[in-house]
Amino acid sequence: MITSSLLNNGVRVITQRVEHMHTVSIGIWVANGTRHESPQLNGIAHFIEHLLFKGTKRRTARQVSLEIDSMGGILNAFTGHEYVCYYAKVLAKFLPRVTDLLTDIFLHSTFPADEIERERKVILQEIKMRDDTPEECIHDRYHQNFWSGHPLGFSILGTEEAIGALSREDIVGYKQSRYHPEEIIISAAGNVRHDELVLLMENAFSAVTSDWTPRRHGQAVAYPTGQRINLSERDLEQTLVCLGTRALPQDHPDRYALFLLNTILGGGMSSRLFQEVREKKGLAYSVYSYVISHADSGSLVVYAGTEPQHCRELLDIALVEMRRTKEEPVPQDELDSAREQLKGKLLMSLESSDSLMTRLAKNEIYLRRNQPVDEILAGFDAVTVEDVLTLARELFDGACLNLEVMGRTGGLGLEQGSLVL
Repeated sequence: MITSSLLNNGVRVITQRVEHMHTVSIGIWVANGTRHESPQLNGIAHFIEHLLFKGTKRRTARQVSLEIDSMGGILNAFTGHEYVCYYAKVLAKFLPRVTDLLTDIFLHSTFPADEIERERKVILQEIKMRDDTPEECIHDRYHQNFWSGHPLGFSILGTEEAIGALSREDIVGYKQSRYHPEEIIISAAGNVRHDELVLLMENAFSAVTSDWTPRRHGQAVAYPTGQRINLSERDLEQTLVCLGTRALPQDHPDRYALFLLNTILGGGMSSRLFQEVREKKGLAYSVYSYVISHADSGSLVVYAGTEPQHCRELLDIALVEMRRTKEEPVPQDELDSAREQLKGKLLMSLESSDSLMTRLAKNEIYLRRNQPVDEILAGFDAVTVEDVLTLARELFDGACLNLEVMGRTGGLGLEQGSLVL
């Protein structure tokens, strides 16, 4: 029950009706994010995300909060490198009310000067909070260093210098220049009627027009070459590591093999890294791998935290396990287990209206179409042992290996070229 419509001004409306659900989740997405910023404006997309909740022509910031609470709903937003989303989740009977609220903050926020200054302080504290949270900070640093020199490496939160210098004119001008109707996607899932939502959105967005030049990806990506090691000395009980290499973009035909490779390597309690590092050696409480995928690039990253004296041993285990995936075919039963794990997670996510809403929008942003669940399941089923081996050999070649280490880093013997993959 997935239906899509294109409004006269180019805004896309996509819905998935699930009649048995009590809720509806609705999101207004803009296919522009941090990668479209300049160094001087780094963090402005996230700043705007905060400010849209700070008052409109019809509602104060407090009235926005009171109204969503009176519906027992959730109203929030998030910023990525390639999109921004403003969303709400409410009981289905409140769809007209929440649509009016969501479109009001999206289209008619007034950006009061005093609210800008107040929220500037909040974001500066958010940056400090991230920097004071090693487990969060190291992933941000990895992103910045892996895509160094490219806007994909920019911090979503921005820098203290850039946030401190942003003016109201910068903020209003950026929103006007980036929130084009052709790059706006409205997705909704749950107990929602498509025609009803389209009518509500036509009324709200009818006056929104723009001169628009398509710019889907922004600056082209060039993967880093060679081995890069970045050490951040901190007085921590643990030494944290992020070890990664290049991966695949969102729409790559081999993405199913990539997800399976990641699951086998470090995607769960039965993964090779979890079993070797935690279960057999007891070197870490938290160890896992994950995939970052953008429209035209990606990275596969291994993360773990351990005592400083065990850091090199942990890294060697990670390198051995990465190397093993490209030298030895994965046993069929291990591949089948990873396949069922991913299929199960996908199917269970379909029971949540907010997950469905997010899936609709991301399919539109990255694939420009709805991808049926059966197609995804078939994609996982089609992956062979040889497919995983071939992809591991392609990605784990050491051509752009990036290591981020945070904590007590002395005496680890980590010099450029010291990691063998």
